[in-house]
Amino acid sequence: MFAFTALVALASAALPKVLAHGGVLAYSNAGNWYQGWAPYNSPVGQTTIQRPWSTYNPITDATDPQIACNDDGTSGALQLTATVQAGSAITAYWNQVWPHPYGPMLTYLAQCPGSTCTGVNSNTLKWFKIDEAGLLSGTIGDGYWGSGKMIDQNSSWTTTIPSTVPSGNYLIRFETIALHSLPAQFYPECAQIQITGGGSRAPTSDELVSFPGAYSNTDPGLTVDLYTQAAETETTYVIPGPPLYGSGTGSPAPPVTHIALVTQTSAPSSPTTSAPAPPPTTSSPVGSVAQYGQCGGVGYTGPTTCQSPFTCKAQNDYYSQCL
Repeated sequence: MFAFTALVALASAALPKVLAHGGVLAYSNAGNWYQGWAPYNSPVGQTTIQRPWSTYNPITDATDPQIACNDDGTSGALQLTATVQAGSAITAYWNQVWPHPYGPMLTYLAQCPGSTCTGVNSNTLKWFKIDEAGLLSGTIGDGYWGSGKMIDQNSSWTTTIPSTVPSGNYLIRFETIALHSLPAQFYPECAQIQITGGGSRAPTSDELVSFPGAYSNTDPGLTVDLYTQAAETETTYVIPGPPLYGSGTGSPAPPVTHIALVTQTSAPSSPTTSAPAPPPTTSSPVGSVAQYGQCGGVGYTGPTTCQSPFTCKAQNDYYSQCL
C-alpha cells in the first residue's frame, strides 16, 4: 500500500506546474493495483488497463468528440484488461490533492462486443451510469459535493460493480465534473475490465447513452452558477446524464452485439421489428425506488420505499441505496 501511495504521489508531482488539473492516475480492485496512463510521457512501451489520454486540461464542451474517455476513442498498442468480479469494489485515484471540490462524481460502464474491448472505439459504445453523487448537503453556492467527498477520500472514488450486470468485457468510465467556472469542466478517463460472475439484468433503453450525446451544453446540471445570490439558497441539483442503472423505466436494451456494431450484412426488414417486445407491465408501490436507486441520505428529498424485495441500506451519511 505504501509503495502504491508513493507511486500516485510521484505521478502527481509530475503534473505540469502551470496546470491545476489532472485526471485518474491509477486503479485498485480486490487487492490488485493498476498504474494508469502517463499522458505526457512517450506512449512507446506504456502498458496499462487505462485507455490512453492526452492532456491534464479539462474538456469544456459537452459535445467534444473526446468526451467519452478523454482521448480519440482508441485503445493502446499494449492495452491490458483487468478481471473484475461483479459485486466487487473498484477505486480510481486522482492526482493529489484534487483542486476542484464543487461538482458531481459519476461512473459509467459500456459493454464491448466480442471477446475484448481492445480495438473497440469508445465512441461507438452505449454507456450506462452505475454511480453518481451530486450536491450531498448544503446549497449549490456553499455546499458539500461529490467531488469534495472524493478529495476527502484521499482524492479517490470507489464504485461497486453491480452484481446484476451481465458478465463480459467493458470500459469503465470514472468522471468528475468541475462547476467552479463556466463552461463546466469535464474530467473523464476509462479503463478496460472483464466482469466475471455477473447477473442477467441488461440496462434498459432509457439507461443507455452515447458519448458524445449523453450531455448537452444547456443541461441544468452543467450551467449552474455557484456565485449567484440564488445559489446561496438553492438546495436542488440535477445530475447530468441518464437515470442510474436499475432505476430506468424503458424496455430491455437489445443485445450488446447489436448495439456496438456500426455495420451489418443485412438490415432488418422493418425498423419496428428490430427491437424486442417490451416485457409485461407490472405494478409497483407508488413512490417506490428500484434496485440500486437512491432512497435516503442527508439532503435527499425523494421516495424512501424500495421495490420488493429490496430494502433501503445506508452507504454513508449522504447516500442510502436500495439493495
